Amino acid sequence: MTMPFFRIEMMPAERGDALLVEYGENTTRRLMIDGGPIEAFPAIEKRLSLLPLGDQSVELLVVTHVDTDHIEGIIRLLAPPVQRWPIRVEQIWFNGWRHIEEVRVLGGREGEFMSALIHRRLDDCWNTLFDRNAVRCGAVPDDSVTLEGGMKFTMLSPDAPALAALAKDWRAKLKDGSWKMEPGDLDAAWEHLVEESKFHPGSELTLGPEDLTAQLLKQLKGIDSSAANGSSIAFVAEYAGKSCAFLGDAHMDVVCASLKRLGCTKTKPLKLDAVKVAHHGSKHNLTQEFLRLVDAKNWLFSSNGKRFDHPNPESVEAVIEGSIRPPTLWFNYRTPFTERWEAGSKAAGARYKTRYPAKGKEGIVVKL
Repeated sequence: MTMPFFRIEMMPAERGDALLVEYGENTTRRLMIDGGPIEAFPAIEKRLSLLPLGDQSVELLVVTHVDTDHIEGIIRLLAPPVQRWPIRVEQIWFNGWRHIEEVRVLGGREGEFMSALIHRRLDDCWNTLFDRNAVRCGAVPDDSVTLEGGMKFTMLSPDAPALAALAKDWRAKLKDGSWKMEPGDLDAAWEHLVEESKFHPGSELTLGPEDLTAQLLKQLKGIDSSAANGSSIAFVAEYAGKSCAFLGDAHMDVVCASLKRLGCTKTKPLKLDAVKVAHHGSKHNLTQEFLRLVDAKNWLFSSNGKRFDHPNPESVEAVIEGSIRPPTLWFNYRTPFTERWEAGSKAAGARYKTRYPAKGKEGIVVKL
């Protein structure tokens, strides 16, 4: 008899997210959350090809939202014939056009590609735990569902207004360039997809949330104007007494509203083993309120800093100064954007610890 396990692998998704979660006791069950941008796909495909032959099942594939740094790798993964996939998908969560009657959500080009692929390849297992409706807060009793393997999910984002806010943005993107297509026309989306060649081929507590400096609070915006990010699927996953909040690129006002609805307060925060930090550590997706409502040991940052300089120093410093417990910071890359905190973690009396990939490696595994 083996002990229950819950481990999170932040694969090398460059500026994006691609998470492989394994859990279980006598057998290994898997989740995959997002697939990174297209340029990261070779590394993601290589990692997935190492899954044991005959044991390549993914119990749940989550596509959190339509931004390219989360969705492109999944489109590339699912574009070839099913027989050539390195994984076998049992269920998929993705919010697309087919849910318009429920929350009036539309999407952009990649969202149409994703919807067309799911419709052709995985329609029977699309959002099934939500009765094929949108994956969102308020859609199921207690905002929670449980997989067959025993992993429980409590939804934090999106809510219906956040999904509805995506409509204008998605429709506008479909009008860009040479696109001549109505949202939800999956046959047309399929034709365009076929033409897109890139898709083929601890110390004592000394600080806390109340102790953020005025300067840091000023820098920590906590306001993300992206409609796509606001529609991001986010949840707390729990198994065998271990838990992690997977936040995608979710907006903090939606997440905090969900936490308070679940009964979390400043004096009774949600205790977690880990937080996968929203939006790769953007200062626009972290607030003091969130740091008051959760009590986590491990904080996970997925980014190599390319293009958008994530994680922002303001976010990392806010976690160091404002988390309730002395945090351990996990980075899936060692780059100038992440290694700047290593020296401080080794100083006498340091309030935090850092974890990086092994020398010469990319990606990291967090065992809860």
